[in-house]
Amino acid sequence: MRDWLSAQNLASLALPGLPASERGWRDYAEREGWLARKDKVRARQGRGGGLEFHIDLLPPATLAAYVAKHVGAVDLKAECFASLETSAAQDAQLTLPAAESRDARLALLAAADRLARDGNLSRTTADRLFVARYNLAKIDVETWVLLACPKISPRSLRRWRSLKSYQGISRLGVDKGAARRGKGALESGEQGKVRAFLLAAIAKQPHLTSDHLKALCEDRFPSIKGVSLRSLQRLRAKIEREDKVLLTKATNPDAFKSKYRLTGSNSHPVSRLNELWQIDASPADVMCVDGRHSVYLCVDIFSRRLIVYVSKTPRAEAVALLIRRAILAWGVPERVHTDNGSDFTAKSTQRLFAALGIEVELSRPFQPQEKGHVERAVRTFQHDLAPLIAGFIGHNVADRKVIEERRAFSQRLGLDDAGAMKPQYAGAELQAICDEWAAGRYANRPHSGLNGATPFQIAAAFDGVVRRIDDLRALDLLLAPIAGGDGTRIVTKKGVRIDHSYYLAPNVMPETRVFVRMDPEDLGRAWLFSEDGAEFLGEAICPELAGIDPKAAVMEARAQQKRLLEESAAQLRADMRQIKPRDMVDVIVRKAAKEAGKLVEFPKRHESYTTAGLEAAGEAAGNVQASPLPNSNQFNDAKSEVAPVHQLPETRQQRFRRARELEARLENNERLSNEEALWLGGYQVGAEYHAMKEMFEEFGEAALR
Repeated sequence: MRDWLSAQNLASLALPGLPASERGWRDYAEREGWLARKDKVRARQGRGGGLEFHIDLLPPATLAAYVAKHVGAVDLKAECFASLETSAAQDAQLTLPAAESRDARLALLAAADRLARDGNLSRTTADRLFVARYNLAKIDVETWVLLACPKISPRSLRRWRSLKSYQGISRLGVDKGAARRGKGALESGEQGKVRAFLLAAIAKQPHLTSDHLKALCEDRFPSIKGVSLRSLQRLRAKIEREDKVLLTKATNPDAFKSKYRLTGSNSHPVSRLNELWQIDASPADVMCVDGRHSVYLCVDIFSRRLIVYVSKTPRAEAVALLIRRAILAWGVPERVHTDNGSDFTAKSTQRLFAALGIEVELSRPFQPQEKGHVERAVRTFQHDLAPLIAGFIGHNVADRKVIEERRAFSQRLGLDDAGAMKPQYAGAELQAICDEWAAGRYANRPHSGLNGATPFQIAAAFDGVVRRIDDLRALDLLLAPIAGGDGTRIVTKKGVRIDHSYYLAPNVMPETRVFVRMDPEDLGRAWLFSEDGAEFLGEAICPELAGIDPKAAVMEARAQQKRLLEESAAQLRADMRQIKPRDMVDVIVRKAAKEAGKLVEFPKRHESYTTAGLEAAGEAAGNVQASPLPNSNQFNDAKSEVAPVHQLPETRQQRFRRARELEARLENNERLSNEEALWLGGYQVGAEYHAMKEMFEEFGEAALR
């Protein structure tokens, strides 16, 4: 690049807005008075003669274009970084504004020197060219540099070089507000009490205007009545900037927890697949044709795999179905971490986890960060998948407002905006989309929490043991919905009452307290268990809902109950005949003598007792099969068989017998262990004890078989 240019040279440059011919440049130079500038015009050396003009005569915009054509853009980024590294170890006492000012000036000096070097120009000429381009915003510059030095001049560059050479780079740092910072009437008034009062007022009521705050401050501190409103506004802005975290904690605790509270990596130490799952629910940011649905998500912490279940309403049954989907796909977990939502803490949900042997961990109330993995998965679902689905309604009120305005504007133009909250999918179709997304896109994307691996890769590489449930019917039975309320009922002579209907239960005696699960595929059938759910007692049928003649069903159920009672009564009468009046006297006298310490009772001989019926019941207990009532065509068959009574390790007869044995020991002044005493006390207040006691008093030992 040359400092002196002839008219022919200038014409060849084709600079924008200027002549493009040699004659035009000569006329331009005469018109602009260049010929009078003897120091900037000289005779051209060489053949042809003529005049040469110095580039200082060019207008600033033209000069910038000329420099850009020959040198190219001057990028300050490299110079900025170099100056930062050079000055990092210098004066550590500079304020932040002074340090930024120093580094910006160092970067500009380095860029101007580079222009002189690359363009083979004198430093004076290079400074003028650099200043012209910089002031016209023709140089790629960092924002912080532009804020520190919005305008410069060649004289500024010369002065900065002198300070740098003779006094050090720290002298380039300037903080124009340092002398007065913190010394205003508001900040220093009453030894800083005005500022503290303003901070407290803003925290207590963030919506107060500056006029309100000024009136409050003047009332509290009369000495500042002469301060302008603008000064208070500046102090308020400074407080809101410098104490932003403190104000957020006081005015919006949820935002503070989300943005500022220290959380660390929120990692849960796990070492194997299915060691810990986290589950959560959220309303989907998508509207379906059958209304808005909720999505339940389950995340395996070890592999970060994800299962999604779409539910019309948040409920405990949705949690059970989510767990079923996850168990069938992944296996049985060791622990499950949930929050305190009613659907997660419901009795049916907790009973399901207990029956499956899954340990439950609950987050503390209002502490969502304790299950951050599933919270992040919910956010990923809402932001990665939901916007792609027709019917997307936005993530918040502001998003929804934008979508509604877009739809309204399209309608005014007579256009059809297909993406503006127009649902096209039902809940079942949304479920299929979620399944495809979770198993496809989500499972095969690199995860930052897995060091860049995908959930699919981590799960596939695991070589440990996975617990699987072989009997899916047993799992489905545990997942069956319970009867209304807590699921417990008392069998009456009419049967079990469920939702204003009576279900006949001929194999369960009246006054028995049972736990009821409903058949989700047949409203006329229910399954009865012992109150603790550990023993299957039989089925109950509602004739009206099952499509059976109610009268015939009642007659058949009554016949079954009669046969059961007759069998028990026959045995009872046989046992009663074995008891002689003299035996009662002997027992009572022996007991009195024993209490007096005259007799010592020796153990009696005993032998194992079993029957074909007991052996068959023991064999059936390992594989419970439900037996429905006979249909209406079988009710007239007098030879219909009695449905088997299923017997598990400890029946109600055995529990009552155990209670009687403990009571006998107490009567003999024998000491019971703490476990025995606690069990007996709890059992004696239950309905089963009283029912069995009445049967025993009426039928004797036959009631215990």
